[in-house]
Amino acid sequence: MEKQYLSKTRKVVVIGAGFVGSSYAFSLVNQGLVNELVLIDANKEKALGEALDLNHAVPFGDPLTISAGDYADCKNADVVVITAGANQAPGETRLDLAEKNIDIFKKIVPAIMESGFTGILMVATNPVDILSYITWQLSGLPKERVIGSGTILDTARFRYLLSDYFHIDPRNVHAYIMGEHGDTELPVWSHAQIGGVPVQKFLNGVEAPLHPDMQRLFVNVRDAAYQIINRKGATYYGIAMGLVRLTRAILNNEQSILTVSTLLEGQYGINNVYIGVPAVINKDGIQRIIELSLSEKEQAQLLHSADTLKFRYPEKTK
Repeated sequence: MEKQYLSKTRKVVVIGAGFVGSSYAFSLVNQGLVNELVLIDANKEKALGEALDLNHAVPFGDPLTISAGDYADCKNADVVVITAGANQAPGETRLDLAEKNIDIFKKIVPAIMESGFTGILMVATNPVDILSYITWQLSGLPKERVIGSGTILDTARFRYLLSDYFHIDPRNVHAYIMGEHGDTELPVWSHAQIGGVPVQKFLNGVEAPLHPDMQRLFVNVRDAAYQIINRKGATYYGIAMGLVRLTRAILNNEQSILTVSTLLEGQYGINNVYIGVPAVINKDGIQRIIELSLSEKEQAQLLHSADTLKFRYPEKTK
């Protein structure tokens, strides 16, 4: 029997010690996934404070090294995760953040690469699809090793709300949200299943896109961030757990299928755009993209989502 692959260093560097970065770091510590964790932030005192706080949790879990560091620490990391950037404010879309966060990434990504980093870059900062594309360009890394969190959280929200509606364990709900992590994302109803049974059978044969309850359910998926931001100012627990799931797939070479933002080069009829699609994740990053057979409407929605993202690319990248 083939032995499970395990990364030798299991070192993760987090760029950005804000809500998302610190929640992700805590989740890594809580799940005993890494041997070494380094936090980097423009506010060095904030990074140090988070590292100190996390170190005090170590006696309750698995041993690991946690520190506040700088970009030189990226050199021998397996994974570097970028969560730094301006946050989405109430009434603001993710795409509204593009210009200011691109400017921030123009400083962060070259600093990572100057360390000699050769691992996998994960991007969580919004707008994640555009920033993943920018990171790929700035880093010079192969496209397989630059991964955006994409619609991994949207898919989790979709599965949760379907499980809540049908009173089924979410682990038995298989459904995807694809496209932009944002307002043009789409539910892939044609492949939504519960325990292998198409959702429409649970709806007594009514097609899911036409069922009013399912329409409302998807709106709640798409607009979840707005609802949370209006109530508590930011979203971070869900995406933190999604990033941990993605990290585990990489460090343990799981060959897991997750809806991440990756570069399409002809798949789904889309070229030169980072966008959320199901992909196989292993120790090398994106092992391959899963190309689903979409309905005519879903295909049109995905193309529209890709066009929306590409329109917001900086002029020289189009």
